[in-house]
This record gives sequence, structure tokens and C-alpha cells, in this order.
Amino acid sequence: MPAYRNSAQIDMTHGSVLGRAALFALPICAGNILQLLYSTVDTLVIGNFCDTTALASVATSSQPLEILLCVFVGIGSGISILVSQAVGRGDRDQLQKLVRTSVWLLFAASLPLTVIGLLLGPWMLRLMQVPADAMPGAVLYLRITMLGILGNMGYNFNAGLLRGLGNSSSSLQLLFISCAANIVLDLVLTGALGLGIGGVAAATAIALFLSWICSIFYIRRCTELALPVLPRGFDAGTLRQIVRIGLPLGLNSALYSIGHVFLQALYNLQGSVFVAGCSVAGKVGGLANITVTSLSQATSVFAGQNLGAQDYRRLRKGGWMIPAASGLLSLAGGLLMAACCRPLLLLFTQDEAVLTFAVRYIRIVLPFQWCYAAFNAIMSFANGMGEIRYATIVNIILLWGVRIPSSYLLAWLGYGGYAMAGVPLSFVAGLLAMLFYYKSHAWADIRAHAEAQESAK
Repeated sequence: MPAYRNSAQIDMTHGSVLGRAALFALPICAGNILQLLYSTVDTLVIGNFCDTTALASVATSSQPLEILLCVFVGIGSGISILVSQAVGRGDRDQLQKLVRTSVWLLFAASLPLTVIGLLLGPWMLRLMQVPADAMPGAVLYLRITMLGILGNMGYNFNAGLLRGLGNSSSSLQLLFISCAANIVLDLVLTGALGLGIGGVAAATAIALFLSWICSIFYIRRCTELALPVLPRGFDAGTLRQIVRIGLPLGLNSALYSIGHVFLQALYNLQGSVFVAGCSVAGKVGGLANITVTSLSQATSVFAGQNLGAQDYRRLRKGGWMIPAASGLLSLAGGLLMAACCRPLLLLFTQDEAVLTFAVRYIRIVLPFQWCYAAFNAIMSFANGMGEIRYATIVNIILLWGVRIPSSYLLAWLGYGGYAMAGVPLSFVAGLLAMLFYYKSHAWADIRAHAEAQESAK
């Protein structure tokens, strides 16, 4: 029987594969809606209380923070994978080592990262060629949100622990608290007090800390994990495991984020109106992306728990069923969103020039979102099995070999206003590449073990 099991935790090693995955994914899906609302409120407040330049400032200031955080967010995903494997084995001792080591790593990484971000953030914005009119606001937003790094990383690490345990519903409750706080603070600081971009940034940073603090209280009170508030040392062997799995995931995310800096630089060259249009399109498009991230996280935990339980028949079944379901759901959502996008976009801006680019972005990108959903689920399955290398290579190729070159080529040919077409091209390339996972030695081993288990029955 897996360790640390309670009513909020889902045992992915028994029952219907899709049923268990859906049960686990639904709270994450709701959480993703809250997270989207979290960032969407910023955009709504800026769009309605400020101007297009402010909207572009917020849109362009997020990439430097993402680059600095992504390595450690990847490590947080590595922690989640190791926790799910330990749960599948029923290894209580290893679970506690993972908890203690993750808290030590949080403080060892986040505080220096905050200082580095404050010093290098403005330089990174200049490197991205942020439009001159948007630069002051972007620097202000970045510096304030950098102060929330500890809360951001702390919540993500703790959410990873809970997901690894099979508990996705508690993260939803914690997100609801922080999202409500963010909305109220946005309206008060920016809407009522007129603090503009600074008010939105401060609301975000405060809400992130609230998320982290609430997650600490929940884990200490509602699970058997003895989560320390402050660092109390670490286990060297466990730290090596976290780094072995989490660092490639983090570096993969870092390369991905750096690639997005190059894309953002290209978008910035098209002007603030283009940037604002792509920004609001991204908020609406994120609705169609909800099932992708939800089922991908469910897939990773499913793979980790069943690997720990050594149930290869279930691994073989879930390894293709969950990606297929994710692709179909995303196809339906993407097509619906592409057809009905304009009324939603009008909530963000009334500027016709901005709306033109936003509608174009959605109708070019979203019909191909299902490709991303399917290959991301396959990638998450491989990650949950601890097989990081293949997924990392595919991610690098689709971004640096397809999306960036095709976007820059379109701009060079004089079609900069259609540079977003590189995104769906990379989705198709990613799906084709990840389908080869089913021809890999790793998948062949799963099939061989599954056949052996069937013969032994």
C-alpha cells in the first residue's frame, strides 16, 4: 500500500486509467483556470486602467523572470517525479528525505536568484529590444515581481510535493486563496489607488508569498510529511537524485525560455501594438491550453507511481491512452476558441489594431494546439519514467530548429505580422518527433515487461 495515502490523494496504480487521470487532472485543470485568471486579471486591469504601452510593458517583462526561475521550476518537477515513485514503492523514509532536501534547496537557490534578477533583469530587457516606450514600465514590473521569487519557488516546490503524493485538489484550494488575494489587490492598488504597473506587480508578488505560506500550513497540518519551515540540512544522496532528474528538466525549460526571449525580441521589433495583440491572444489561448498542462501533469504522476509499483501492463496502457485523450480534448477546445475568440478578446481591449493581431494569432495557432497536447503528454510520460534525455532533445529541436528559424524567416521575407505561424509549425514537428518514443528501447522494455507480467498471471 503506498505511503501517506489519505482521502485527498489519488492512487494512480489502480482503477480506470483515464478515470484516475481525469480525477487527478480536474483539480489541476481548475487550478490552471485560476492561474490563468491570476495573470488575466493583471492584463484586464492594465488594459482597462492604463494604456497599450503599459500592456506591452507587462507582456515583455515576464521572460527574464521565467529564465531565472525555470531551472528551479524544473527541479521542482523532478521532486514531484521522485515523490510519485517513492509513493508507488511505499518508501516513507525517502519521502521525508525529499521533503527536507527540497526545503534546503529552496532557500539555497531563491535568495541568490532574487539578487541576480534585480541586477541583471534590466539588462535582459534591453537585450530583448523592448520598445522604448514600454521599457520603464517593464523594468518597474520586473523589479517588483523579482521580490516574489521565494514565494513563487516555495509554492511550486510544495505543489510538486503534493502532486507527487497524488494530491491535486489541495493545490486548487491554495491557488483559490492566492488568486482571490491577487484580484482584490489588483483592483485596490491599480484601480482604486492608481498605482498602475507598480500596483499590479506588487499584487502579484504579495499573492505569491501568500500561496507559499498557505501551502506550508496545509502540508504540516493535513499530511504526515514533516515539512520544516526553515532549512534543516539535506541528504546528499537525495540531492543528487533531485539534480539528476530535475536539472535536465530545468535546463530544458531554460533553453526554451531563452528561445522565447529571441521570439519576444522579434515580436518587439513589430511594435507595441503587435506585442499587445499577441499578449491578449495568449490569455485567451491559454483557456484552450488548460487540458494540456492538466493531463500532462497527471501523466507524469501516473508514470511515476506505476513505475514505483512496477505495474508495466498499466504503464503500457496509459502511455498511449492519456496522450490520445489529451489531443482530442485540445482539438475540440482549440477549434471552439478559434471560432469564438473575438467576444473574449473585447474584454481585454477595444483597440481595433490590437484586436486584429490578437484574432490573427489565435486563428493561426489554436487549430494546431492538439499536436502540442499529444506530444506534451508523451513527453510527460517519459519524464515520469525518469527518461529525460529524449524529451529534452525534442524540445530543443522544435524550438531552436523549427519555431525560431521559421518565425525569423517570415519576418525576413516581409511577413513579420505573421511571425506567430512558427508556433503551430513547431507543434506539428514536436508531435512527429515524440511519436518515435513508441519505437524507442524504453517503450520496448515497457512492452516486454508487460507481456511478461501477463504471462505470469
